[in-house]
Amino acid sequence: MSLLTSVHAGTSQVDDFRVLLDEALHDFVRARQDLAPELTAELSRLILAGGKRIRPTFAWWGWRAAGGAPRADAVVRAMVALELLQCCALVHDDVMDRSTTRRGRPSVHESFAARHRRERWAASARQYGDSAAILVGDLALAWADDALVTAGLPADALSRAWQPWQAMRTEMIAGQHLDLLAVARREESLEHAVRVAALKTAAYTVERPLHLGAALAGADDDVVECLRAYGHDIGVAFQLRDDLIGVFGDSSVTGKPVGEDLREGKRTTLMAIGLSRAQGRTSAQRLLRRCLESGSISEQAVGEVSALLVELGAVTAVEEHIEALAGSGLAALKRAEIDDGARQELMRLAGRAVTRTT
Repeated sequence: MSLLTSVHAGTSQVDDFRVLLDEALHDFVRARQDLAPELTAELSRLILAGGKRIRPTFAWWGWRAAGGAPRADAVVRAMVALELLQCCALVHDDVMDRSTTRRGRPSVHESFAARHRRERWAASARQYGDSAAILVGDLALAWADDALVTAGLPADALSRAWQPWQAMRTEMIAGQHLDLLAVARREESLEHAVRVAALKTAAYTVERPLHLGAALAGADDDVVECLRAYGHDIGVAFQLRDDLIGVFGDSSVTGKPVGEDLREGKRTTLMAIGLSRAQGRTSAQRLLRRCLESGSISEQAVGEVSALLVELGAVTAVEEHIEALAGSGLAALKRAEIDDGARQELMRLAGRAVTRTT
């Protein structure tokens, strides 16, 4: 049994937490449904329609790992902030990437643009859709702060949580900008791709949520250091899995078109490894660069690039890197002086994060 399979096995309390979180999310949104109703309706549609709730879940088990109580309503309400932050990122990311779908439904900017066309409103439907979506993302970001501040946390706990919360918001935005720069500058280096993965995904998906939860519980520096080391490695592995899903994922499962990352020309770790391994093969390099720079490729080209990445060994290399990161992350977790039950849950969460198919 591989490391990833072994940590993925077994039953978990994670789903129990998700029930509590979903209740808190519904309560939070319901109390604000009359504010900016058209924007709120789209925000609610996205945030309540599903999602893996990964960030709040890691934050909760950071809380539990550092000795936090198994029943803490104010902490659950505070975790709503992380899902709202994710909502902001998704809406803005879809505008930047021109993604037409999200979770099997029209993306927010497409939904607004479709209404503009349907109602025959004035000016550009696309501009209206993009502009309204940006406001939805901004609203989600503002509400994220509201959720954290109004959760009912003790003043000292909120003060401890504020530093990782501030860092997480900034790192998320900085990582997104690095992603944009990669396209503008035609970045091809593996180092840059890994840096983007660390900031854009690892920090705000796993590392900082764990830090936030542990800070709420008053964890000492050694525990925070171990949890962040685990979170960094599992978070990068999460993004590498995402890179593979973005090329080879099943659209009926992901809710996205097959090969969407290739169509969008994303400069991922997978593509960086592919380009490196295509050195000396002019036709292979030409095909990969055309995929990155054209902005639109055919179904046939998607299939050709996918096959080429397998042939070059890039897919195998990414899988091996995921396995190595999972191992180093779990090693950091084992060093931490934390609650053993929470350690087991964090091991299972690592398995879910790096072996997922959506």
